[in-house]
Amino acid sequence: MSAGGGERRIAVHVCGSVAAYKACEVITSLRKAGCEVRVVMTANAQRFIGATTLQALSGHPVLTDVWHEGSEGHGMGHIDLGAWAQVHVAVAASANLIARLAHGFADDAVTTVLLASRAPLVLAPAMETAMWEHPATRANVDALRARGVHVVGPVIGRLASGATGEGRMAEVSAVVEETLARLGDA
Repeated sequence: MSAGGGERRIAVHVCGSVAAYKACEVITSLRKAGCEVRVVMTANAQRFIGATTLQALSGHPVLTDVWHEGSEGHGMGHIDLGAWAQVHVAVAASANLIARLAHGFADDAVTTVLLASRAPLVLAPAMETAMWEHPATRANVDALRARGVHVVGPVIGRLASGATGEGRMAEVSAVVEETLARLGDA
């Protein structure tokens, strides 16, 4: 995977939240907008949606492991993808992912790619209200915003638990709009 390619290169990072299924719409919308899309998944995301589905929608193999062999000969696909992407978007960003990014962890394919890139990052959080409102999550989001991360949502709506509150992932159209807007920053 070279740093070249199309003029609009976006990496979609799918996280472990029930809203992970919305990644399908994000990928499809970005492709309709003329973007080349590559996908990275956390292990927890794979509990909610399959890599095969996301590969079919993106047209590229999905990176699920930091030691994925889809790289250009050096065995580090996460480095290649970090350099390739002009913008990253984390869909259904969990409290876990937000915490790991805020503290600089690089312990899976998603966090390693994101730490290996200088491209803009858009986060679309999705979690239960108590998790979103927890002081640790708020501090982690504030730290990421201070580093230039763009956060879209969450919004108030029906959550996976059946409760209504803030924590529902923003509408796909809002996530895609923010992601496309960040191409100007790349």
